This record gives sequence, C-alpha cells and structure tokens, in this order.
Amino acid sequence: MENDISTRQRVIMDYIREQGSVQVDQLADHLQVTPQTIRRDLNQLYDLELVQRVRGGAVIKNTVENLGYGARKTLMADEKTEIARITAGIISNNSSLYINLGTTTERVAEFLTGHSSILVITNNINVASILWPLRNIEVMIAGGMIRQSDGGIVGPATEEFINRFKPDYAVIGCSALDYSGEILDYDLREVRVTQAIIRQARTVILVTDSMKLERSAPVKVGTLSDIDIMVTDDGISAEFFDLCQQHTVDLKIAQSATI
Repeated sequence: MENDISTRQRVIMDYIREQGSVQVDQLADHLQVTPQTIRRDLNQLYDLELVQRVRGGAVIKNTVENLGYGARKTLMADEKTEIARITAGIISNNSSLYINLGTTTERVAEFLTGHSSILVITNNINVASILWPLRNIEVMIAGGMIRQSDGGIVGPATEEFINRFKPDYAVIGCSALDYSGEILDYDLREVRVTQAIIRQARTVILVTDSMKLERSAPVKVGTLSDIDIMVTDDGISAEFFDLCQQHTVDLKIAQSATI
C-alpha cells in the first residue's frame, strides 16, 4: 500500500514512526505546509489503513508490536488522567489490589496517593516507584524478568507470585479491544500474567482510552465477560457502549479535561 502514497506522505509516515504520534499542527510546522494539506494527506493514509486516527492527529497502524513507552505516555494524556481519577475513586480504603502494566495504570497509581491502608501488588516497576515512599500504602512487587522497554516484570516467576494472592480489585490495561469484545495485547509473557491477575481478583477493572478500541494486537488476553468495570473516555463509540451492555460490564465514562 505504501507504493500508492506521495513523497510528502512517505515523509509523514517516517515522521510518525520516529515520534510515535503526531498532531496536525506539529506536522504542518515540520513540513512547512498548511494544516489543511496535512489533513488531506492523513485522510488518504487513513483510507489506506497505514495510520490510525487519534484526536487532532495520527499514530502508525501497527498490529505486530506496540508503540514505544515514551510515545504511549504522551498519547491521550488528558483522557488517561481523567480515567485514572475515576478509577482511583472506585478503590476503597482498607483494600487490596493488583495494578499491572501500562501507562494508564501508572496514572491510576498516582491518584491512589491519598488512600489509606491499601495493599498494592504489582508487576510494574513504575507503579512501585510511585507508591513505595508512602506510609499509607504497602507495596508488594513481583519477581521475574524486567522488560527493558517499560519496566514491566513478566515470566513464570511473576505468574507464580500473582497466584498467591486474592485481592479485592485488579486494575488492568490493554493494548487493544476489538469489536467482538476480545481484549488484546502484544507480549505473550505479559498476557499470561494478566490472565492470572484476572483469575485471582474479586473485581476486575479495565482502564483503556478510546484509541485502544480502534486498534488490534496479536495475543488474546480474554473477553469483556472477564471484566466487571471498564473505565474509558468519552470518545467511545455507540457500538462499544452496546458491547459493554451485552457483556454486563459496568461502563464508566471519563469526560475530557478540556470539556
């Protein structure tokens, strides 16, 4: 398909690969063209399914490997903040919870700092770094192989550790959620850990921005039937809203901070 695009569109593709994600104005400044020109180029790239639309810009459409950690942290940042705020409000004091890998779950950890007497079990070094200094929160971190790309801990030892606990909540993320209700990710090692978390937790909370509802990934984690509560942003489509109802998922919508 890339043979069907112009030289400028090829430059746009290369720039998006380099940056992870781009905004229309950012591309217009970089290429010294008008935003209208960029929008036309992106629309053609959308139609060719070479890039994926996000609010105000685009990311590379990739179903084989995930975007880099730095790029994922900046994508849908405002939406992730509001998702995290709502999710933290669900967690009660004097409770226990898993928090797994992902930039949205890390934001949830930041909003738990005001909670008291909670136990957090995690395979995410970044989550542990946020919470361990707090006297009101006890942190247990899994053993296993540290994934250099994002500080995630995965592997058989991690699964064994997770299986020792039966917490009140699990806060999990995902890389994609398709229209059949299947939860998807990229790393089989991470998926096996997430599946163990889902089995063990009493209440499973899926946190995901609406961009994930338009992506794909190669490894199945489970389905919406495995989820008790889903927290996402107001970009969710009517089709996904209906899908959550079909699977009896308690859907909570975070309004964008700009609204």
